[in-house]
Amino acid sequence: MPARPAPKIAIVHDWLTTDGGAELVVEALHNLPRSLRYKHVLWPTLRAKAFRALDLSEFDIIISSSSAEAKSVRKTRKDQVHIAYIHTPIRYYWSHYEEFRREFSFGALTPFIRPFIPMLVKRMRKLDLESIDGLDLLIANSSVTQQRIKQYYGRSSTIVHPPVDVDRFTPPPTGERHGFVMWGRHVPYKRFDLAIKAANELGVPLTIVGAGPDTQRLKDLAGPTVTFAGRISDDDLTALAQQSEALLFPNEEDFGITAVEALAAGTPVIAYAKGGALDIVQDGESGVLFDEQTVESLTEAIQRFQTMKFLPATLHRKAKRFDKGLFATKMRKIISDAWR
Repeated sequence: MPARPAPKIAIVHDWLTTDGGAELVVEALHNLPRSLRYKHVLWPTLRAKAFRALDLSEFDIIISSSSAEAKSVRKTRKDQVHIAYIHTPIRYYWSHYEEFRREFSFGALTPFIRPFIPMLVKRMRKLDLESIDGLDLLIANSSVTQQRIKQYYGRSSTIVHPPVDVDRFTPPPTGERHGFVMWGRHVPYKRFDLAIKAANELGVPLTIVGAGPDTQRLKDLAGPTVTFAGRISDDDLTALAQQSEALLFPNEEDFGITAVEALAAGTPVIAYAKGGALDIVQDGESGVLFDEQTVESLTEAIQRFQTMKFLPATLHRKAKRFDKGLFATKMRKIISDAWR
């Protein structure tokens, strides 16, 4: 029997206007027109319709990478396979709807848009559930995402953690560590404010890396032991991670690539015990977990951490569970099995 020809594969992602964890799963496009950036937030219904309208008939396998509407793409042939890598069911329609409804802000337009949110969300939930019907296989990026997929979509899924370049962060054999670090986009849900307030209260050094719409507010909160490094190169971030006592991770993430990067650098993680962090951090083994998103809970965790010892080489080995090579191996097998 002649060998089956190699399938043509389409990779579909929600948007590439931000540079976050989900975007690391997909090759980034660097030349999006500035006039189009961020306009996607205004038109969620049109986004879903746009994905449904994509003609992917020439492809045998469709892989959607989605925390929003990318999974809405439709198969047009009976022999096509659609594999959806789910970063989370859409947070602002499902798991974090109340938070979204309470904190929604679109500047001067907010008072005019807010009354329509419940009606919009009802419509978008319906469209989102319809998009699930055409999926052949769902992949979750973490245990919490797997639970949400079951709760909101009523579907089972396979966990494949996102790829992390673990070797890039390999810790040096020796070296003194000093101060705490936190990096990422400066947006409210990342809870940089908790880290800053805890550092202020304890008088410990904290370096904040990155930038975003929340940067100025965070700088206004910062005391004398908090330093803002801004955007730095990958090499500088690696060196900083290797030189820090611990990464502060007070946010609730669907997975949490930065936490894995810290462990890869031999740096323990002090993390909020919810979301994807529970797949990454074991209390007392690879860091410290705290139960409440409060300054008091975080400061207690930092103080407990200061009484403990962690071996960088051991932490690096624990990070190997999330190495990009394992991601590639698992995804190849899933895709190959689905195609057969």
